[in-house]
Amino acid sequence: MSEVRLEGAQRLRGRVRVPGDKSGSHRALMLGALASGSSTVTGLSGGEDVAATARIVSQLGAEVLLENERVIVRGPLKGLRASDDALDCGNSGTSMRLFAGIVAGIEGRHQLVGDASLSRRPMDRVARPLRLMGAEVEGHGDALTPPLRISGAAPLHAIDYDVPVVSAQVKSAILFAGLAADGPTTVREATRTRSTTEDMLLEAGVLLRVTNVREGREVTIEPGRPEARTWRVPGDPSQAAFFAVLGVVHRDAQINIAPIDRTPERVGFVDVLRRMGANLAWGDDGSLRAETSPLLATEIWAAEIPSVDEVPALTVAAAAAHGVTAFRNMGELRVKESDRFAGSLALARALGCATWSEGDDFYVRGLEDSAAFADLHVEVELDHRMVMAAAVAALAGHGGTILGATSVSSSYPTFFEHLASLQ
Repeated sequence: MSEVRLEGAQRLRGRVRVPGDKSGSHRALMLGALASGSSTVTGLSGGEDVAATARIVSQLGAEVLLENERVIVRGPLKGLRASDDALDCGNSGTSMRLFAGIVAGIEGRHQLVGDASLSRRPMDRVARPLRLMGAEVEGHGDALTPPLRISGAAPLHAIDYDVPVVSAQVKSAILFAGLAADGPTTVREATRTRSTTEDMLLEAGVLLRVTNVREGREVTIEPGRPEARTWRVPGDPSQAAFFAVLGVVHRDAQINIAPIDRTPERVGFVDVLRRMGANLAWGDDGSLRAETSPLLATEIWAAEIPSVDEVPALTVAAAAAHGVTAFRNMGELRVKESDRFAGSLALARALGCATWSEGDDFYVRGLEDSAAFADLHVEVELDHRMVMAAAVAALAGHGGTILGATSVSSSYPTFFEHLASLQ
């Protein structure tokens, strides 16, 4: 298992440009493949997760070409077709769930596989609506863990579906399947999740109606093919969150983060950190500046950060705060790349914090200052975000050793280089 040792930094200054938004990168490749003609993508994330998506769209019949800083995706005139080979999603849950929706509408047999971590993640939440639409979906056990075997149908049945578990990936899988349905498909979510899929479908000329309903959202999609177009992928806010936390918890830091996607459902971590007293400021261009700040404990609800991807970073902020921070309704953390519920608690304890949990809530009693962090020694289980959270804590405190650090390459291959550039 790979091991990285980081020493605590005395001073942090500089500017970082995080990779292109991973959510937007996946969807730009998929929409380009579903369209007829050539689409151009700039700012594409260079991580292994997005590379897996690029390989899969090629297997399904699209052409993917790299031209300098641009990626060209040519969708086949007659549409995508089933592949004779397994579609390997690697560590990417986004790839598996969204491709499940896409291949459900492609006649033939499809197999979606992943690495050891992805093969433990539940896919039943995607299978249920796809089965209602007429696709056959098989996996292992009641949770339908991968490999997934899907028999596609064309056309699929249009459905009206209430998503029982807050998930942008499930919503997106249904919307992609809806492109191949026999009528309008409606998806309802009780809590608004990231709107990347519906925003990009609209940009690609798909007929779509979006209505906010109280705290949730209703999306209705008409069947059809997206149009080929140019996609400019903004910086990834979920990656930016780690540098924002580093900037506010370190004892002497000023970090500027190049422009990122400011969609409200993607930047809830900024509001949380500001509520804790963080000195965070938006630039007119969507950049974000983070400076050293004394932090106070707060209450953080999953609905504020619907993907909960930023919780490991916010756990480090809680560890540096004064008082007890409560993380509410965080059960979804248990079915990420690793059990991030247990992992976040373990990280806080490794830093010297008292922690406890009750059901889907957990609590971190902060140490008031990152200077009080213990020297870390943590083992990370194939989870890039836990690697980044541990690295932020080590750099802000007295250093640390991270086992399993190479898993960061799934989303952010240059992460450690960017950390080093700030010192």
